[in-house]
Amino acid sequence: MKPYIIAEIGCNHKGSMEIARELIMTAAVFCKVDAVKFQKRCNVELLTPEQYSAPHPNPMHSYGDTYGSHREFLEFDVDQHKHLMEICEEFGVVYSTSVWDLTSAKEIAPLNPQIIKIPSASNLHWEMLGYLATHYAGEIHLSFGMTTKEEEEQIVSFFEKYKRNQDLVLYSCTSGYPVAFEDICLMEIPRLKQQFGARVKGIGFSGHHLGIAADVAGLALGAQWFERHFTLDRTWKGTDHAASLEPDGMRRLVRDLHNVAKALSYKEQDLLEVEKVQRAKLKWVNR
Repeated sequence: MKPYIIAEIGCNHKGSMEIARELIMTAAVFCKVDAVKFQKRCNVELLTPEQYSAPHPNPMHSYGDTYGSHREFLEFDVDQHKHLMEICEEFGVVYSTSVWDLTSAKEIAPLNPQIIKIPSASNLHWEMLGYLATHYAGEIHLSFGMTTKEEEEQIVSFFEKYKRNQDLVLYSCTSGYPVAFEDICLMEIPRLKQQFGARVKGIGFSGHHLGIAADVAGLALGAQWFERHFTLDRTWKGTDHAASLEPDGMRRLVRDLHNVAKALSYKEQDLLEVEKVQRAKLKWVNR
């Protein structure tokens, strides 16, 4: 199967629709990804009053006086998400977004995007999952970071109960920013494929690591969907930029995944056409 590659813009737009447009255009035209992904959060629902009013834990990356105001600064409203969908259509790339809470799910589902993503942090939010299972007809992509094996089974069984498991894509994921290579744990991909592959639409890989080698290995191990954070400049203000790919990195990721996907095949015959020419010139054959 051809790999499907999602550039996660997330909050790397820095609260600017102009930057968001440039990110979409670059991901679509230069990098040639299949989809881009944003995020939608209702911060007063996600955060306690104490968390909302506390200072950002890393002040140099903060866009507000408190963590709550920082998150609000980076948040696009529903009308802006509608406009993001229009920009994606303009550049021929699929729009998607993560929803972190029930309010956000209720805001995004009526837009009917092709994909809605459930982040690892919210994959046990049963009320939100139930709402999406009954009010949204598209693909539901869900990451398994910070999730026990028992919880994984509970999640898949939940979507089976709603008969939505064949719209479900599960992502192997380690929740860290960035993730050290020894913590990527690529062998989780074949484990998920063996355990859930026949029960869901497919298995993906959501990476927060450096470079692109692990993604190519993930393809060889059976992942079909790939999600990587995307930015125009890894030195920009904001905590996600350091674990993101810049345009040339994303371009090379798309190129390498497609090329390796072509290479992952058996020989259709004993001697390929390209080999027959070389065999006639080079092969030692007893005569």
